[in-house]
Amino acid sequence: MSDAVIGALIFLVKFFLLFAIISVFVLYATWYERKVIGHMQQRIGPKRVGWHGLLQPVADMIKAFFKEDSIPRDADKLFFWSAPVIGTVFAMMAALAIPFGPPLVLFGRHITLDVVHLPSGILYMLAMLSLVSFGVIFAGLSTKSKYPIIGAQREVAQVISYELILATALLNPVIMAGSLDLTKIVDAQSHLWFIFYQPVAFVCFLISMFAVSARVPFDLPEAENELVAGFMTEFTGMKFSLFYFAQYVVIFTVSMLAVIFFFGGWLGPSFLPPVAWLFIKWAFFIFLYTWSWGTFPRYRYDQLMNISWLILLPIVIINILWTGFAIQFGLPYLH
Repeated sequence: MSDAVIGALIFLVKFFLLFAIISVFVLYATWYERKVIGHMQQRIGPKRVGWHGLLQPVADMIKAFFKEDSIPRDADKLFFWSAPVIGTVFAMMAALAIPFGPPLVLFGRHITLDVVHLPSGILYMLAMLSLVSFGVIFAGLSTKSKYPIIGAQREVAQVISYELILATALLNPVIMAGSLDLTKIVDAQSHLWFIFYQPVAFVCFLISMFAVSARVPFDLPEAENELVAGFMTEFTGMKFSLFYFAQYVVIFTVSMLAVIFFFGGWLGPSFLPPVAWLFIKWAFFIFLYTWSWGTFPRYRYDQLMNISWLILLPIVIINILWTGFAIQFGLPYLH
């Protein structure tokens, strides 16, 4: 077979393997969250369908598939149908650039452990994550209903505010590594993880990743106590489920970015393979998402905006200037 055909086959294998990993994660992330929060609140969580409720996500998926699909009479049908698909597609496209380990050499071929390897992978991922919000915007505006429109407006303001913080917080590891390549950023942490150099940038990134994925305490676009279900109010069945699928893919992706940029990615002792270390570190952030959901109250919307523009933005700008100053003048802590 020609190199082009072999390359296409490798791409397809990596793509379907990634899709399988993410699908299983999304399916059982809901079970995991319900179990963990249940124990936090002295409940047992899902228990009836399968051993300890392990088949509950499968039952929920089957139920969503067969639920009645209703469409508001005055809705814009094209955007109403396309909104959940847009969010899901762009979320998956962002995940394509995640490297799950160092490159391998198999049968004389150099194979990277990401579906799409880009020299500026982080720029591509941030762009795709930004486009996910178009699904939310289309969902809110297409229904021509008051609560979904307010939810869509909140999504626009929230994404613009916190993706700015997310990107600028990642500039510090990029400056230190001298590269936008995710693999090289991991390699640059072989002596010490960037979390020890950049704790301020990490805290800003951590807050932003909760806001970008619209999770508690920053789930204002779908605040149940104010907007019923926000931008998803008029969606049912599989379309409703696709919004959650996209949200969990975003959680999967930003958690991987946290590990890659601040916790050394797949670097770890040799008694476990690199991909195992990556997923062990990643699992900590998944638990952190669930822990915050069962712990923190929802912020008011004005508080959400103030945290971004009045607190986090000045901090990350000062931190970038300090990092550049330290590298320029060769301060010991960066060498």
